[in-house]
Amino acid sequence: MSQTRPDASSGARAADDTEPAAVVERLRAAVEAGFPSTVADLTDLVRIPSVSWAAFDPEHVARSAEAVAELVRGLGVFEVVDIRRAPIGEGGELGQPAVVARRAARNGRPTVLLYAHHDVQPPGRDEDWDSTPFEPTLRGDRLYGRGAADDKAGVMAHVAAIRALVDVLGSDLDLGIALFIEGEEEFGSRSFSAFLRENRELLEADAIVVADSNNWDVETPALTVALRGNVTFRLTVSTLAHASHSGMFGGAVPDAMLAAIRLLATLHDEDGAVAVAGLASADLDTPPYDEAQLRAETGLLDGVAPIGRGTILSRIWAQPSITVTGIDAPTVANASNTLIPRVAVRVSARIAPGQDADAALEALRAHLLDHAPFGAHVELDDVDTGQPFLVDTSGWAVAEAKAAMAEAWDVEPVDIGVGGSIPFIAELVEEFPQAQILVTGVEDPDSRAHSPNESLHLGVFRRAVLAEAALLARLQARAGE
Repeated sequence: MSQTRPDASSGARAADDTEPAAVVERLRAAVEAGFPSTVADLTDLVRIPSVSWAAFDPEHVARSAEAVAELVRGLGVFEVVDIRRAPIGEGGELGQPAVVARRAARNGRPTVLLYAHHDVQPPGRDEDWDSTPFEPTLRGDRLYGRGAADDKAGVMAHVAAIRALVDVLGSDLDLGIALFIEGEEEFGSRSFSAFLRENRELLEADAIVVADSNNWDVETPALTVALRGNVTFRLTVSTLAHASHSGMFGGAVPDAMLAAIRLLATLHDEDGAVAVAGLASADLDTPPYDEAQLRAETGLLDGVAPIGRGTILSRIWAQPSITVTGIDAPTVANASNTLIPRVAVRVSARIAPGQDADAALEALRAHLLDHAPFGAHVELDDVDTGQPFLVDTSGWAVAEAKAAMAEAWDVEPVDIGVGGSIPFIAELVEEFPQAQILVTGVEDPDSRAHSPNESLHLGVFRRAVLAEAALLARLQARAGE
């Protein structure tokens, strides 16, 4: 469904008062008038099960890309709108389809690149959802569905912000706008570097808005200024050439499960803090955040204590963490009285801003090899790394973004860190070193991205759209830097 808007030229004629406060109020009215169509377009996108993981049908991702491209074409502001893929490595395999678009800047205005992704996480088990994952459902002030928040709302924030901008200022803009809606962020952005290189002229910009993060709460906007990096790998622990009877040899022969449990336990100290030499922490200021808020936002059970040391947010934003996210071993239903010869686990480590991901991997590798119990054989493979990131908050783009957020939300924004990772931001910086990075988002602490019952708070969404529209208006009025 596309939004019905007044003729662009009449919108331009109506915008006689170009004072910033007046423009923001006109944008507010345009966002509000178009909001039902914006939500309708979002629900259409959410209905497409665009899971980019290898085990899922890629046709859904292709259909999602085409739906996004149609929305972008309907804006009427871009000189180029295309769906493109880039190679993954040297094998000739192509990544998932991404939507790119561009309009050139004029008269000394800057160019802004708007990023989001249209692929989504797998839904998991239907029975864990209160409503069908790919049938968007409105309950109260929240829209539920896989991708409703992460990150199809980010896609629609860009689309709706440009719609509002055109309604108020007309389509004959001096502002340069590039658009990059990725199709494989949830599967590791495997073709991202190649895509940037192949489409550099289309995507080059003075400022980059990455709409894939969080807000402090449903009433307070946030600009993400720190992101942890990631190191993930499969750890295989082996102790036997073959399985043996646990009754006949148990007590003399170490099984792989025992060795794996003992080895994994060395990764943390008694407080649950990471105990791997060489993994660093960052020195970040953190706002007040108590244990009660942590429990409310995470569902931490009564009687279960938080882990780690330092302020709670420093543990999430500025310190490393290590989580075992999967294990290959016999299920309880299939368990036999057997000494297991080999166990494999998936390890996900988050590393602090300022730490190099490759150095962190080597620290983890050294620790695991040095602490292998009983001489167990240890192997690391299927490795993936992503660099952490710290935003330089001194630039003009950050100032403009914070001013736009304050105008849209009627609350001053806060700087936040995020415990999760967006590794491709480091690649954006490498390819476009002069561009200023703005990490924004439409999520709130109860959005539950990646989890069952993912949802979008519509009040947050409305204000996020207005904030981006106000930012674009500010950049339209700004002389190039």
